[in-house]
Amino acid sequence: MADIIYTLEGGVYFNITNKCPCNCAFCIRSKGDAVGEAEELWFDKEPTFEEIKKAIDDYDFTNIDSAVFCGYGEPTNAYDNLIKSANYLKSVNPDIKLRLNTNGLSDLINGRPTAKELSEIFDVISVSLNETDSEKYDKITRNIYPGKAFDAMLDFTRECVKYCKKVRMTVVDVISPEDIEKSRKVCESTGAEFKVRSYAKGR
Repeated sequence: MADIIYTLEGGVYFNITNKCPCNCAFCIRSKGDAVGEAEELWFDKEPTFEEIKKAIDDYDFTNIDSAVFCGYGEPTNAYDNLIKSANYLKSVNPDIKLRLNTNGLSDLINGRPTAKELSEIFDVISVSLNETDSEKYDKITRNIYPGKAFDAMLDFTRECVKYCKKVRMTVVDVISPEDIEKSRKVCESTGAEFKVRSYAKGR
């Protein structure tokens, strides 16, 4: 079994699925089988909730005040396990702050609105903006919803802003400075905060 919980630069991360509707040109998954202190992040078989629950029970959360759901897949691709796992983690660690790193395509993946429910569980939602318009977004993310994904991601983000305490959109510093600034304006139109992520650091 691959690592379900791992650490990266001092942060605690949850790897609950390898499924993702995108195949991003810059995805860190293409650089190796693991990041941080994980040994292996590729699952031979997708983990069950019971396996994720056991990983939580076995992990020492002493002095851990936050955790991030972000592994070698899109967490909302395992939506039921994501909700159950986040709720369980909060039940045994009531003060822990949870962040969801997502591509923002949950509504398309799950065929229904999901932003409100996710916002009620996660303290921070971080959406990968990646590019400035639909055409460029489809090209760099190589997603399975061409022509629809970009607008769906923006709509999801706007809904999260309505309900979540902290929402941000990110781009990776593999795009041009000009497109980073254009992305900043796209982000501002949703009401979310903006962050540029480092490709070299994997975060």
